[in-house]
Amino acid sequence: MRWLSLWLSLACQPLLAAEWFPYPVRADGRLLDYRPLPVASQPWRICALLPHGKDRYWWGVAWGLDQEANRLGVRLGIYEAGGYEHADVQVEQFEHCVAEGADAFVVASINTYDLCSAAEVQSKAGRPVIDLVNRLECQGLSAHSRVDFADMARTTLEYLVRISGGRPIQVGWLPGPADAGWVQDAELGLRDALPGTKVTLVHGGYGPVDRSRQAQLARELFKQHPHLDYLIANAEAAAFAAQLVRNIGSEAQVLSLYATERVLEQIREGQVLAAPTDSPVIQARIALDLAVRGLQGEKLPQLVSPQIEMLDADSLDRFDLGRLMPPEGHWMIRQELPD
Repeated sequence: MRWLSLWLSLACQPLLAAEWFPYPVRADGRLLDYRPLPVASQPWRICALLPHGKDRYWWGVAWGLDQEANRLGVRLGIYEAGGYEHADVQVEQFEHCVAEGADAFVVASINTYDLCSAAEVQSKAGRPVIDLVNRLECQGLSAHSRVDFADMARTTLEYLVRISGGRPIQVGWLPGPADAGWVQDAELGLRDALPGTKVTLVHGGYGPVDRSRQAQLARELFKQHPHLDYLIANAEAAAFAAQLVRNIGSEAQVLSLYATERVLEQIREGQVLAAPTDSPVIQARIALDLAVRGLQGEKLPQLVSPQIEMLDADSLDRFDLGRLMPPEGHWMIRQELPD
């Protein structure tokens, strides 16, 4: 796979050599070019909480946060809870950041509710809390930097309807953990997009986005429904299912609900058909900039979202991978909040 590593490394170079902005986003419903602050007014101390660091999606988020902190000149702690089954750990990490005197918080939440009481206390005290990627459903949050996964799911289903020519198709569905806001949003998007189509959706169940659990769900889904035409799944399930369908002789084609480096490899190799991207590196950069703006007294937009793009074998060559993942050789960043 040396050619792929070289390709990824070269493809990410433009983001390292040039500024990432201005960047096209939708902010509170308006299309505009996002331009972050040139530098923070002081070295604010900011905590970022992520659900886990098991896959390249969250490596990219952590890298984007770290890069933007360096550019703005702020001090950043990055904590990951170890998985969607560890909501209690994320609550403890938030409390740790409060005890350490963090000025602001960027939160990619495990679920929509467990951090709400603590987040509301900090918001009322004038410490910005920015919702990143996953949807934290609380009163009084300062701003949201995320793409609506309802739109991600709708975009994926519309792509399937288009390439299938509108014929009747049976589509498997492996979304991820039931309590995660992004999964709830994705399911809402699919339900909204189904009427008027000839798609029969087959739900494969919920589970943490680790390989063992998703592999179990994928095997059971194909055992119960061996004649699926397509599968839409979280990235871990999609990556496993892409190999499974070949091993069992299924003709089903696999799509991921979001793009990771591994998924892009499989798109290149023809194992995964396509995936939408929500540009997580950009979401992370915007979230940190919003936190600094909030600390400096600016009025913030409530929701800032990069535009969704569908990636397949045809469109992948034109896509800037630095929006999605860290450069070659960069792994998950975990670091304590500096003094």
